[in-house]
Order: sequence, then C-alpha cells, then structure tokens
Amino acid sequence: MKTIELNHKWLFIKDNNETFIENEINNPEIINLPHCFNAIDGQSGEGMFRGQCFYQKKLDIRNEDFNKFFFLEIGSAGLICKVYINGQLAGDSQCGFSMFRVFLNPFLKAGENLISIMVDNSYHSDIYPLMADFSFYGGLYREVKLIATEALHFDLMDNGRDGIYLTQKNIEKDVFELKITGKVINELPEAKKGIILISLLDREKNTIFSKKIKIMVSKESGFELIEKINNPILWQGIENPYLYTLKAELIYNEELCDSRNIEIGFRNIEITPNKGIFLNGKAIKLNGVSRHQDFYGVGNALTKEHMDLDMSIIKEIGANTIRLSHYQHDDYFYTLCDREGLLVWAEIPFISIPTTSDKENKNAKEQLERLIKQAYNHSSIYCWGVQNEITIAIENENIYKMVNNLVTFARKLDTSRFIAQANIHSVANESPLNELTDLVGYNLYYGWYYKDMQDLGKRLDEFHEARPNIPVMVTEYGVDTNPKLHSYNPTIKDYTEEYQLLFQDNALKTFNERPFVLGGYAWAMFDFGSEIRNEGGEKGKNQKGLVTIDRKIKKDAFYLCKAYWSKEHFVKFAGSRFVNRHEELNDIVVLSNLTHIKLYLNDRFISEINNTEPMKKFNGVKLESGQNIIKVEAFDEKGNIYRDEMILNKVKEIDKSYILPKIEEKKHVTNWFEKFDLSDVHEIVIKEGYYSIYDTVEKLYENEKAKAVFKKFFGDLAEEPRFQVMKGIFTIEGMSKRSMFNIPKELLGVINKELNVIPKNQT
Repeated sequence: MKTIELNHKWLFIKDNNETFIENEINNPEIINLPHCFNAIDGQSGEGMFRGQCFYQKKLDIRNEDFNKFFFLEIGSAGLICKVYINGQLAGDSQCGFSMFRVFLNPFLKAGENLISIMVDNSYHSDIYPLMADFSFYGGLYREVKLIATEALHFDLMDNGRDGIYLTQKNIEKDVFELKITGKVINELPEAKKGIILISLLDREKNTIFSKKIKIMVSKESGFELIEKINNPILWQGIENPYLYTLKAELIYNEELCDSRNIEIGFRNIEITPNKGIFLNGKAIKLNGVSRHQDFYGVGNALTKEHMDLDMSIIKEIGANTIRLSHYQHDDYFYTLCDREGLLVWAEIPFISIPTTSDKENKNAKEQLERLIKQAYNHSSIYCWGVQNEITIAIENENIYKMVNNLVTFARKLDTSRFIAQANIHSVANESPLNELTDLVGYNLYYGWYYKDMQDLGKRLDEFHEARPNIPVMVTEYGVDTNPKLHSYNPTIKDYTEEYQLLFQDNALKTFNERPFVLGGYAWAMFDFGSEIRNEGGEKGKNQKGLVTIDRKIKKDAFYLCKAYWSKEHFVKFAGSRFVNRHEELNDIVVLSNLTHIKLYLNDRFISEINNTEPMKKFNGVKLESGQNIIKVEAFDEKGNIYRDEMILNKVKEIDKSYILPKIEEKKHVTNWFEKFDLSDVHEIVIKEGYYSIYDTVEKLYENEKAKAVFKKFFGDLAEEPRFQVMKGIFTIEGMSKRSMFNIPKELLGVINKELNVIPKNQT
C-alpha cells in the first residue's frame, strides 16, 4: 500500500454553486489543507457562516497505474460532505468528525481527473450535533490522502482505520491475552492465496512472538489469532506508557502487498463505585482536563504542530487523563495520548438535544461506529461516551431508549472497554438514565450557573448515598475567566482569575476528599470558539479554559492544577496580572508543589510558610507606594531553589479596567412574570383533544391560537436561533425545569388553562 498526501494547492470557494460538481471553480482561493472556512468568524461572535462550500483538486492517473486500486481518505469534513469524481458522486459522509474513504476506481479515467468536494456545515435536523456550546466549524479540516493498493489488501472500507483490531485482556496474574482480528479484501474476480505474517515487537524491536496465517480470499476473508503474552511490560499511564508494536504483513506470490504497524499497550483497568479507579492494580485519581479541537485563528484546522503544543501543555499541568470532547478527534492526538500515557474518555456528539426527525437515531449510531472502529487500537482509551447532556431540553422514556440503544451498540462493537455518559446536573440521582452505563459523569457548575461552589461536595455525597453501586465522576466543572479581570473580593460571575482559582481549588479538594469519586475533568483545558457567546468581555469564545485559546496565557488556575498534579517542582505567583493594587494590605498567593516557601518584598524578607497546601497565602503584606518587586523562593528536599518574581504597583484608586461593566439583561429578567396574575393558582388539567403545557412548542406553533398563547407569555423566544432547534423537543412544562427560563410553577397553571380551551383539530 502506498499513501500520497494531497494537502497542497486546493481550489476553494465559499459558494454552493452546483456547477462546481463537474466544472472547475472560477476565481478560486488557493488553499492548503487542513482548512477551515470559519477560522475567523467561528470565534468572532459577529455571526458565523453556515452553508455549502466547494473544494477542488486535479489528479493525474497514468494508464500503467490502473493495475492499482485507489482510495481517497478524507481525515474529516464538517459537518457533511459529498465527493464527486469527474462529475459523478463517488461517496459521502454525514459524520463531521470522523475519517472516511471513497473507492475511486469506478470513476477514474486515464489522465486528468477532477475531484470536487462539497462541504456543508449548515443545520440538518438529523445530523449531530444539533445544538451545543461550541462553534460548528466547516471545512476539510484534516488531511486528505490518496491510497494506492494492490488487489489483495487489508480492509479499508469497514468504517475503520486499519482493517485489523487488537484486543488485549488480562486473563491471570502477569498473563495477557492478545486477540488479533481483521479482514483481507481481494479486488479481482479470481480467488487468491495469501499469507499473513504477524509479529509482536517490544520497544527495542525484539520479537515477542511471530505467527503465520494462510488465507484463501475470493472477495473477502476474515482472520483471527489469539496469543498469550507472559509478563509484558505494562502500560502504566503517565508513569510508564510502554508500547509494543504489532506488525502485520500481507504476502502474495512472495511479495509484500500490504502492511500495518500498530502500537499497543497492555493494561488492566478496574472501576469501582467505592474506591475509585485502578490501573494495573494501582489506585489512581483521574486528574483530568477536557479539550476541544480548535485554536485561535485556524478554527479546527489544526496541524500536528498545534496538537504537539497542546500535548506539551497538558503534560506540563500534570494531568493523567483527558476527555476529548464532544466528538471524535484527530487520530494523531489519540496516538499522542497512547505515547504519553493519558487515559482517554472518547465520545460522540450525541449532545444537548436528540433528533426528532430520525426515530432510529441513525446518525448517532454511525458516528459511534466510526469512533469505535477507527480509535479501537488506541490503548489510551478506557471508555466510550455515548451522550453529553442529552436531557438539556427533555428527559423521557424515548431518551432512555435512545441512550440504551447506543450503549448496546457500543458493547457489540467493543466488549473490552467501559461505556460512559455525561449528565447535566438536573438529571436526578434516581433517574433510570444512570443505570444504563458502566460509569456516570455529571457536568456540575455549582458556584457558577447555580447555587454555591460548596454544594459540589453535597451533590456528590447525595449521589453516592442514592446510588452506592454506580461509579461516579465529574465530567465538567469550571468558570468563564478573562485573565484581564481581577478582584480583591472575587464572586460568582465576575469572570476574574481570582474566582477561577477559588473555584478550582474547591473542586480539587472535593474530589480528593472522596475516595468514591473517580476524579474530574476541568472544563476546559483551553478556551474555545463558541459563536453564540458574548460574555466576560469577549465575544465568540467560551473562556472556561485554564489556558487562552491562543495558548499564550496560562491562567492562575493552570498553575494550581499543576501544584496538585505535577511531580515537576515549581513555584508561581498567583495574581501577577493584578498589577495595580489600590489597597495597602494585600494577600500574596503562591502556587507550588513544594512545602517550604519564603517571600520577599523589595529584597526584604517578609515571611515563610511550611505546609503541603498547593495554594499558600501570605496574609496582609503591606505594599509601598509605587512599584513593588515581590520575590518568592521555594526549596526541595535536595536544597534546590525555585524562584518567581512579580511587580505590583501600589496605586491610589481602583483600576477600573479590572472590572467587567455590568450589562443589564433585557430578556427573561428575574421577575419578568410579574405582569401576569398568579394569585389564582390553577390545577393543571389535561383535556383530551386540547392543547396543554405538555405539547411541544413546535406543536403549539402549528395552531395560530396556541401560538398566540405562547407568544403572550414568552414573546419571540421561539424565533431565536438557539431555541429553534429545540422547538420539536421542548414543552412549556419542560422549560419550567430549566433555570435559564425562570418560570414560576404558579404560571404553569395559568398558561395551561389558556391552552386547554383550544381544540387540536382547529388551525
């Protein structure tokens, strides 16, 4: 098999003109892949283009090359894609985060061939994600390759990647079973005899075992080999991510037709509801971060250099696990996780709201199949996530059925890994949803969107009491933080670095104090594009990252996590961007994983601290007028000294640039319902054949009178773009359970009474 990169000099146009299916684009932009056509507007907050665009490239095929078999591999195209060869539809994809391949031979001709690829990131009611708090970027945003094979080759068209699947299992003490399965394809009509040579090599290229499999292939032939591996060096996460290499060679007529080199680590993972998670028998706490696949100015068209940078930052913070949310990521990043020892939660974009136009939920299943088959051989992946906050609009039996079907399908595709889900906080501890997966995650934002940060621990304790046999973790927690904003008295929704620091410290202490909590995933590692957002002094971005979207600023909470998680000794001041201080006495906060700390002000020794707290505070340090140079020294057990320094200016008045101006809310203000008479509380009655608060907003809008009732109470809410995708799911009763709408229970009876007099057979 030969692979040729096709990443350079594509023609591109942001136009859905169908003449480009078979005709060359006139006045095109010349671009290289990966490419995202929302690289700027997907992060601007000024409106993002969503629609169809065309990419084109010419491919020369010589007459003598037609003894080969050609496949076009598209790393990913968001969100849907159609591939045309010489004007003919050759293949398509509705999985905007997965790799797919197109068999080219039936469409090729000798000489010049025109590849036209239509990419569409507009809304489709049956393609996920339907709604989410991140930008739905469009483009050919991963690499494109041309694959040329011999007639006999490993399967390239099973929605997988390698055509070979490796399953390792610890069967007894120090003994693992390695199961190797796959399929060989024969493109020619006559049957062919072949040989598969399989060998396992350690890191030093020593052969652990070598086996030969004889096969006869008419059209296709599956194969299987099971071997016992005695005393392997284990893949021990970030401590020792040891990988072996499985080498598979396909031989025909004593010539090599195809080959694969697949890295594999041997590890055993146990997840318990009381004592947490064990990797090869060693208890670990999941110290995790979440990651979206975008970057400032390039959208989701990340290069390997971008991904290498991300991994280096994640390694620096000391995380031992990562949630790759909320979709399938680039295969290269899963490989980095294998090699660096990061346990991975991998998931599909079955998120926020389910489709109402596809009763069989085909798109979610297809994305799940591609994720599992394409990432199957990555040892870092310990679980498949089947849903994220899918009950944001409604929770009912149909949701349970959809999730359960995905769980069953995932278990059919992979029996060796755990199945997981991430719930919104409103899912009750007793919900049947929690019984469907091997472990349950909750996205908990106590102290940001609701209640106080101290309620995080209470909620986890309540869950464990109600569900003592279900392993639980926190799959999201975080606060939006603009590193330009600061406060002496940080509080909810002030967007300051100081509040993020307190919030993060509370969360990490909460996890560590509870052995039953598997751990948590900070939301998020990096700020990311979210075209619907305008808050915290920034448009078009979710600022919950520990690092800014351009990776240039590591917020104070980053170093707090590093102090909790990393074994690399360091010391770092918090508040170094809070330069202008108007109060005379200041608490100086130091972040470090060292115990012995000394503080100096203008080269004068102030005080020292000797404790194991990751966040150490020197209280009431008196600043001098003007510039103050603050220095800190930290000492390890060998006497090595680690230092940091910052400058603080003692000023007379508060620096107002540190404070976010308050913006008055125009819609859904706290007491918006006061204009309605709630004194006469009505019992909610359901009358057969009449509308009620249990009908979807979409159903209400089918009747002019019912629509008028909705608009009376909620105005043009249903016309807002973000709400429109929920109209087929949300009922008024369901809306009342969401704090964002702030609907008092008394109002439900009032609305229901007005709807109950409107017959459903009238328009």
